[in-house]
Amino acid sequence: MPKMKTGSSAKKRFRLTGTGKIKRKHAFKSHILTKKTTKQKRNLTKMGLVDSTDEKSIKLQLGI
Repeated sequence: MPKMKTGSSAKKRFRLTGTGKIKRKHAFKSHILTKKTTKQKRNLTKMGLVDSTDEKSIKLQLGI
């Protein structure tokens, strides 16, 4: 059987933590920033974790 291919979009968007959780960036931080508050933009800069319901499908895309 051939090797599993890693999803190109997934490998650019997600990283694994040491404990096996999946890190992600927040959305809504790329453009139209003038109407967003400073607090909102600052909080969107921080990394977030993928929800447990989505972890299985993302791990399949990452080939883990």
